[in-house]
Parts: sequence; structure tokens; C-alpha cells
Amino acid sequence: MTVSLEAPRTTRVTGSDGVEVAVHRWGVPGALPPVFLQHGFVADTVTNWQLTGIVPALLAAGREVVGVDARGHGRSDTPHDPARYGEARMAEDLQRVADALGAQRYDLAGYSMGAIVSLLVAAHDDRVRRLVVGGVGAGVVELGGVDTRTIAQEALVAALEATDPAAIADPAAASFRRLADGVGADRLALAAHARVVHTSPIPLDEVTAPTLVLAGDADPLAARPEVLAGAIPGARLTIVPGDHLGAVAAAQFATALVTFLGAP
Repeated sequence: MTVSLEAPRTTRVTGSDGVEVAVHRWGVPGALPPVFLQHGFVADTVTNWQLTGIVPALLAAGREVVGVDARGHGRSDTPHDPARYGEARMAEDLQRVADALGAQRYDLAGYSMGAIVSLLVAAHDDRVRRLVVGGVGAGVVELGGVDTRTIAQEALVAALEATDPAAIADPAAASFRRLADGVGADRLALAAHARVVHTSPIPLDEVTAPTLVLAGDADPLAARPEVLAGAIPGARLTIVPGDHLGAVAAAQFATALVTFLGAP
């Protein structure tokens, strides 16, 4: 799939606590509502959704696309206070973006951290028409968020704050540190969020939008995705090739997402 080089139209929306998030928009309104995209931890809209070919695929399908850089990520504000973070705050930011854009209906897709954000939104916002969540599995049901049994919060915080990345012993934490360094992220902002990741039950039975769960077949953070799909009324499950960082870039991921969100 050819990656579009179209530059997004970028604006900012202010959260209830004054933190500003960057909003990237592509395309124009069409017959179906806009697709809102919420990226995973460390990444941002461009790396998670545009460079993987998903934004171009949605544009080719005639969709308007809205990507939100979560607070602490990408071009959004990056405070270092953990009190400013957590997926619940990010969910509030996303809904404020929808308010600011006057979206009466919208489709929503989230990956990893963004999947938790999207589930929190969809459980409370009846404007969500269709929902796609990727990169998560049974941990959402059993732990209330991303699967910290696979990568412990303490190890992730330590890896992000380490002066010497070569000293990071935990391989999963080291992979996130390499990604953070690769995208030039504010590691202290990321560490602040890692300290307060969501661990409370999510009312999955209140998600009324038709939902697709997408999981990589070699993704330890999306283990047993059928447990998650079974907890969301009527949800479908599709398995694609790849680990946590690779599944979202698989052609099958983009095809499944675009096809599911394209249904009336």
C-alpha cells in the first residue's frame, strides 16, 4: 500500500485542565461520518496511523479522518505531572475534540493505549457509530486496561527514565524505550502516563456501537482477544499477522478496519 504524503490540517483543542492536544485532519466530509483515530502509547497519529497506511486507505475509501495526538504524545502538550494523565483524561480530550468539530456521529478506532481510550469513550458517548479496537485482549476484561502482566508499569517507567538505555534489562520495556527514542518523544511525559495507566473496570456491556476487535497473532499484549470480544455485545474478532508493533502495519489490519467502518 502506498503511503500518502498529504500533510494533515493540524489544530489544537484545549482539555478541561488546560492541556492542549493536537488534532490532525485529512479529507472532507462524505456520506459516512468522520473516522476518529486514537494511537497507542509512545506513538502518535502520524506514526501509528499514517505511516502504516491506514490513513491513506481510509482516504481512498472516501472517509474524512481525524487523528488525535494524546496528551503527552506527538505534537500535544507534554506535562510531567502524573495527575494530568490516564486513559480517562485522554477519553475526555477525545470527546472534547468531537465537540469542537461539531461531530454529531463518528466512527472510532483505537490501538493499544488508544483502544482503552476508545472503549471508555464508546461506553459513554452514543455518538460513536462503529468502533474498532486493536492491540488489546483479555487484559482489558481482567485488569481494566493494557495487559500489565506482559510489561509491568514499574519496568516501563524505569526504562523511560533510564539515563543509559543499554542498562534496561526488561526486553519489552526496552522496545518501548527504543520507540520513544526513535520518534523523539518526551520520555518524562510518557513515564508520567505509565504511572497511572487505567486499571478500573470498563463497562464493556454498555458499548452499543458495532465493534470489531483486531489482534495480532503474535502480540502478547493482545493475548486471548476472544475474551475481550466476548465481553462486548455483538463484537466481532479478526486475527491478523504480527506482534504488537507489527500488526497495525499489516495490510490485513487496514483492510479489516476500513471494511468494517465502511458498513452503513
